[in-house]
Amino acid sequence: MATLQSRSVRRREDVRLLTGKGNYSSDPNPPGLLYAVLVRSHHAHAMIGRIDVSAAAAMPGVVAVFTAADLTDVGPIPGGIGFPRPDGSPAPKTDRPLLAAERVRFVGEPVAVVLADTISGGQDAAEAVLVDYQELPLVTDAIIALQPEAPKVWEELKDNIGFLWKRGDAEVTEAALRSAAHVARLQFTVSRVTASTMEPRAAWAQIGPDSRMVVHAAHQSPYNLRNGMANGNFNIKPTDIRVLTADVGGSFGMKSGVQPEYALVAWAARKLGRPVRWVSDRTEGFLADEQAREMRITVELGLDAEHKFTALRLRWDVNLGAYVTGRSGWPVGNIGGTAGVYHIPTIYAESCGIMTNTVPTAAYRGAGRPEATYTIERIIDVAARELGISPYELRRINLIPPEAMPYKTALTFTYDCGEFEGNMRKAADMAELDGFEGRRAEANARGKLRGIGICNCIEVAGGPFLRPAKDQASLRLAGDGSLVLRSGSMSVGQGLETAFCQLVADRFGVSLDHVRYEAGDTDLLSGGKGNGGSGALCIGGAAVSLVVDKVIEKAKQAAAELLEAAEVDVTFDAGRFTIAGTDRSVSLAEVAQATTVDGNELVESGEFTPTAVTFPNGTHICEVEIDPDTGVADVVRYSAVEELGYVLNPMLVAGQTHGGVAQGVGQAMAEQIVHDPHSGQMLTASFMDYQMPRAADLPDIQMATREVPTKVNPLGAKGVGEAGTVGAMAAAMNAVNDALAPLGIRHFDMPATPYRLWSAIAAARS
Repeated sequence: MATLQSRSVRRREDVRLLTGKGNYSSDPNPPGLLYAVLVRSHHAHAMIGRIDVSAAAAMPGVVAVFTAADLTDVGPIPGGIGFPRPDGSPAPKTDRPLLAAERVRFVGEPVAVVLADTISGGQDAAEAVLVDYQELPLVTDAIIALQPEAPKVWEELKDNIGFLWKRGDAEVTEAALRSAAHVARLQFTVSRVTASTMEPRAAWAQIGPDSRMVVHAAHQSPYNLRNGMANGNFNIKPTDIRVLTADVGGSFGMKSGVQPEYALVAWAARKLGRPVRWVSDRTEGFLADEQAREMRITVELGLDAEHKFTALRLRWDVNLGAYVTGRSGWPVGNIGGTAGVYHIPTIYAESCGIMTNTVPTAAYRGAGRPEATYTIERIIDVAARELGISPYELRRINLIPPEAMPYKTALTFTYDCGEFEGNMRKAADMAELDGFEGRRAEANARGKLRGIGICNCIEVAGGPFLRPAKDQASLRLAGDGSLVLRSGSMSVGQGLETAFCQLVADRFGVSLDHVRYEAGDTDLLSGGKGNGGSGALCIGGAAVSLVVDKVIEKAKQAAAELLEAAEVDVTFDAGRFTIAGTDRSVSLAEVAQATTVDGNELVESGEFTPTAVTFPNGTHICEVEIDPDTGVADVVRYSAVEELGYVLNPMLVAGQTHGGVAQGVGQAMAEQIVHDPHSGQMLTASFMDYQMPRAADLPDIQMATREVPTKVNPLGAKGVGEAGTVGAMAAAMNAVNDALAPLGIRHFDMPATPYRLWSAIAAARS
């Protein structure tokens, strides 16, 4: 009989969310609420002269207007990161101000904040703030920013390089490439995107009755936000701030870390003694939300005469935006995925973080993992075409075999387990790979170009990087027999309320309704992981599993006393404690009543840190069809096999994979942030110009899972949150390039929009 732990249980939170009973940061309306409206720079790079707020401050309903000069008791977001510059010196400490003081460095950087009784009144007042700007030379392109004559984002630095991270043996790799029978080389780009969360960023703050700051935020890691603001901005104890994140409508990494607006509303609430709320609108989100991905990739892959990989050399030139902070580490933390699932004897990698006059980039679903997979999977396709070998077969013969596990790659990761050929075989069957050439011929007869793209993906989960994260949980057996779970991991749309309650309900043999879930409040536990890095189940779920064991053990002791039996003779199953071999038993509810003394109920807490990170992996196969007369590309088939270790809820896994595939394919086919190189203005600051993937843009996704459980956590889970995106971008772009290859096009860069495709096809034909 299937248990709750192996069933596709529908998300219990959806009833609340879909009937308008959610509790988002813009929902509550406390008495005396003020609205914060930010005055943002219209210039990408300029000196700030006088800021005249007098007219704005005098407008009806305006309570205050603040500039950087007023922020004397709150600090900036600390800059710097633990990677060196090319000369070995530390990365520059580019502190990010809450409000810019002397200089703005990207369009949308805030220079003042208006506090008003209404949003409309605040918006009118914001337009009345007069700022005297002196424009400066600017640079928005990271490759141009590397040139010696490029404008400097930070005038005190000799160049625009934030860091240059290196790993591997450069000389050994160079020698291996020189002696290789064949070397495939490619230089290509990954476009800049924005997260476009369903719920925009938002936060409101007030001073609680105990004089603590209370911040309600659309955020994925409440403890990180609390600790960051306490230590980095306000210089107070973390416990002097309470952060609550009730319902969050998507985050994808963008809603993590400390961001200026959240610290500003907390400061303003303390300053004015009234609740203060800020809610981003969509255009503001385009200008101010941290963006992601943008890089140029240079890669070389060496192969011997038997087509075995001998060496890999790569460099990422990454656009960090205007500031280098702890949020800038994504181009390093997950670059290890470029080793892929293949035996590559030597690898040398560089990641160069470059500053430009653009909004800072940070983690976004995958945070370097999709780029790493794209690096290795794109160059394999290039090598296969140059050698005249099947891309599937070239991948297969270079796979790391299961018996080689644990396997230390030549870059940064050590895979604990994996059975990669099984993923490929299953994906090939699902995608009907053997019949593709027939489908291509049929498309050609209709005047269409059809291509197929294969991608083997692997990612690190439960990090960051190689440092396993930890999480906490507590479980209370309430007097009425219900179970109250508190978790340091929290849902931002993935369905963790359902997943974690499944774990508890199944182990106790009770219905899901008997379990209550509490999360997203820094007063509930002393710490917590929050959300990110696909670590919810493999770390947070493992912590839940541990406290379940503790509560069952304590409850068994109490049941033994009630039954007047030895604890060793008491068994627990389906919500009842029974003396083995007899019909004498007590229910969980009876034990709950017996263990509730003077209002104190049985409660256990604990934390879990895995022994290592995990490595979810899989195979994606995408087929596209391009109309050469219009450039329109349709994704016509998509198959994905994900090897995730233990799978708790297949329905949640499918939902996460489908959403991830949509984000990866969306970037490959359409999404791109574009800046005017002369003014620095964003040309794609609305959904009129920034194309999001729609339901009609994707076919039915054929999806399956395989289980090769890990031993680094008691559940055997590896994580799923980013898996779909990690494979989708490379699979889609390999399919596009395969469709274009018969025209003599060696490589086509994303995004595969109709105009760009039509232009490339026209150029090839001419």
